[in-house]
Amino acid sequence: MKLEDFDFDLPEGLIATRPARPRTAARLLLAEGDAIRDLHVSDLVDLFRPGDRLILNNTKVIPARLAGVRERDTGQGRVSAKIEVTLLEPSADGCWSALAKPLRKLKEGETIRFSDALSAEVRGISDAQMKIAFNLTGTDFDAALAEAGAMPLPPYIAALRAPDEADKTDYQTVFARHSGAVAAPTASLHFTRDLLEAIHAKGVEFTEVTLHVGAGTFLPVKVEDVETHRMHSEWGEVTEAAAAAINATKAAGGRVIPVGTTALRLIESAAGADGVMRPFRGTTDIFIYPGYRFRVTDALMTNFHLPKSTLLMLVSALMGRERIRAIYAHAVAQGYRFFSYGDASLLIPDRGEP
Repeated sequence: MKLEDFDFDLPEGLIATRPARPRTAARLLLAEGDAIRDLHVSDLVDLFRPGDRLILNNTKVIPARLAGVRERDTGQGRVSAKIEVTLLEPSADGCWSALAKPLRKLKEGETIRFSDALSAEVRGISDAQMKIAFNLTGTDFDAALAEAGAMPLPPYIAALRAPDEADKTDYQTVFARHSGAVAAPTASLHFTRDLLEAIHAKGVEFTEVTLHVGAGTFLPVKVEDVETHRMHSEWGEVTEAAAAAINATKAAGGRVIPVGTTALRLIESAAGADGVMRPFRGTTDIFIYPGYRFRVTDALMTNFHLPKSTLLMLVSALMGRERIRAIYAHAVAQGYRFFSYGDASLLIPDRGEP
């Protein structure tokens, strides 16, 4: 498979820079088998069936973009300069890996001050990243970061506008619980508490899992032969109770429907080749592309993805390449809004192989 097999033309005007308001007013493309219907997210109540189980990623996006001042003692006085930092992920030693602009002028031992309360020391620099240690931990760190940081909008939105106060709510799901993501599970942004309650009242169950979405989700595929692409890794957890609930739904003949590609990648990582879910805690670098045999996923709710991206390859694996090509052509022609703040799709493949 070649990278060009997953390309398509997307007018820039279809890239959403703000979410629909209310969230449930976003459009929803339903692709079931060979049929396509143009609906809205509010119609989900009528599309799910009693006995279905939605898998929700309860990760919480941290305000990972920081504007700071780097400080260094030259021996003849202290010098300072502005620097932009984007946190990537924490490490076991309590430090964080991060991007910095400009990185080349940084030196180990320098202090970067982000606010009166929050600062960090540069502990290492390698390749295009650095390692930093903050002066605070725990709830003190969370509070200081919330005050000093901005939401890490995807690059295709950040290129069009700067993040603002509204993004702190817009770029967070209503069921976010566990801090650690630097990108949102964007299909979940369409849900409100009222919609979740209405869906549950119909007999649909929910299971929460955690996958801390990393900045690697936005990395482009640089190889022409798709199968040689190396996927980034992300930390996730499927609890014993979550695994048991998913297994029970499958045994009862219900559908398991992850909300978002992050939830899908995690449950597919936790499932065995026999289709049985098992508890999972650790990192996954699962790469799903056409030819992959899905173990537990019956359908997927997701937004519309970038050309030549691993996420477009994932939905192509679920629905088939030609089917996805037709779905995306329809979405473009009908003016659906794309990417993180864009509209949604509910993809239900045929029961046979996609």
